Amino acid sequence: MGGPHEQLEHAEHVEHAGHNNKKVALLIAILALGLAFSETLGKASQTEGISLNIKASDTWNFFQAKTIRQTTLRTAAQALTTEAAVTDEPRKAVLLKQADDWMKTVARYDSDPKEKDGRKELRELAEKYEHERDTHLARYHSYEYSSAAYQIGIVLASAAVITGMVALVWGSIGLGILGLIFTFMGLLAPEMPHDVLHWVQHFFAAGGTHAGDTH
Repeated sequence: MGGPHEQLEHAEHVEHAGHNNKKVALLIAILALGLAFSETLGKASQTEGISLNIKASDTWNFFQAKTIRQTTLRTAAQALTTEAAVTDEPRKAVLLKQADDWMKTVARYDSDPKEKDGRKELRELAEKYEHERDTHLARYHSYEYSSAAYQIGIVLASAAVITGMVALVWGSIGLGILGLIFTFMGLLAPEMPHDVLHWVQHFFAAGGTHAGDTH
């Protein structure tokens, strides 16, 4: 059994370890809070992305249906115009009027600013839905990276409590900061990770091409 001095040192060591564990526990709580935010934001972005994908698909289907009807009417109008050229005058006027009415409908199918359901307007709407969908899915991926960083950070912090290794605590803090960066990236610049990855792929592809040219 140690003397009073050794017992005092042991008590101070236990108190210091307990104090450090409280700090690590607070770190774990902060990481868990960040994880909850990133998971919630990611789920919302994923749901919105799926919804916009459905809207884009439905709009393109409507666009295709308009295209088919437009082509059918144009063909029919052209057939009436051809028939009118070889028929008597009274019937010719009727045929040409019908062909003209159909061609007006064809033009309306192509663009209808009033009803916003012409092919031009439908294309613009579908492309808008697709752009918004891609943005929300990019946000979702950023939040997924953020969640992964927070989760690994929690694991490292939990291991630090058991082992007492300070390096694990710093690693956990670094991953928490990385998770925070990805969270803000999802909110403010969701396209950035994709753009950076595309740039890196382009850089290495260009480097491989130049290397091949030297042989």
